Amino acid sequence: MIDASSEAAAAERRVSGIVRMTQRDYEIFEAGDVALQSGSVFRGVLLAYKTYGTLNAAKDNVILYPTSFSAQHFDTEWLIQPGGVLDPTRYFIVIPNLFGNGLSSSPSNSGGGPFPLFSYHDAIAIQRRLLTERFGITKLALVYGWSMGGMQAYHWAARYPDMVQRAAVVCGSARCSPYNVVFLEGVKAALTADPAWRDGRFVEKPVAGFRAMGRLYAGWAMSHGFYRDELWREAGFTSLEDYLVRGWDTVFARRDANDLLAQLAIWQHGDISGCDEFGEDLARALAAIKAHILLMPGSTDRYFDPRDNEAELGRLVNARSAVLHPIPSDHGHRAGNPVNNAADHAFIKSEIAALLDKQVEP
Repeated sequence: MIDASSEAAAAERRVSGIVRMTQRDYEIFEAGDVALQSGSVFRGVLLAYKTYGTLNAAKDNVILYPTSFSAQHFDTEWLIQPGGVLDPTRYFIVIPNLFGNGLSSSPSNSGGGPFPLFSYHDAIAIQRRLLTERFGITKLALVYGWSMGGMQAYHWAARYPDMVQRAAVVCGSARCSPYNVVFLEGVKAALTADPAWRDGRFVEKPVAGFRAMGRLYAGWAMSHGFYRDELWREAGFTSLEDYLVRGWDTVFARRDANDLLAQLAIWQHGDISGCDEFGEDLARALAAIKAHILLMPGSTDRYFDPRDNEAELGRLVNARSAVLHPIPSDHGHRAGNPVNNAADHAFIKSEIAALLDKQVEP
């Protein structure tokens, strides 16, 4: 999910996004015709991606950083900076844009017809093809992801255990919990109540739907303590209504509404065990993981509840190591993407540095 904790920051990202889109600062991997888990064949799949840093001769300095809900690579690249959480002077960092985000294959750029259900399993299989076919990469020093990106990191660790050396699951889980599914049903209901929703798709921009979606999200994404202690004032908002209007009412409006629904479907169906290899046996899927695993939920996250990670931790029986270190924050789900939150940023940076220091057998 994108962060809009200040109007100035959001506006800057919007302008930056327009410039970057015009210049197309990303590459395209043409995956061809792909048979999806849903049973359909998607013709001419396109995976948009961007790289940062330099791939070393051994090709063992690679960090994969999948995108989150509605985000495009430039929304999350703030984490990539010299000396930062993800350091491009040391690592070759690849951001693959998740299907449905408007850059990779999405309803908005695929001809306007019915858009099939992509799964995380479909997404990471194509990401793997990108890494191996275009770059010859067979080892990942780290897969780092927040929210839907965290779910992809989990899928990577389970499906390709000999390739992933470390994985950081930030405010994510191994599968979408029933409570999370209900939250997303509310998001879809708010968005599709707009009159622009006709015959199973949006025929124009759902202005009222975007506002309703933002207001609903505002309650779920942040915590009780965030609102009780008026932490929105730290980002320069003058009142609660000011925060809701400038921070949430139009935060999703820069995306195509049909694209958002496509990504919500991926999210709701997320399950690392949802494939032939694991037969929906979650314990078996978690036991397949060999990497060093860092589970880093937000302590007050409402829809990726830390208790889900607690239950998963004991099943990571074959991981090189597995730790659960919640982010101690009242910023709810947004603690995992702390663009303007120095304390949570520092916590994440320290945890990722410790994870990258963990040794992996040759």
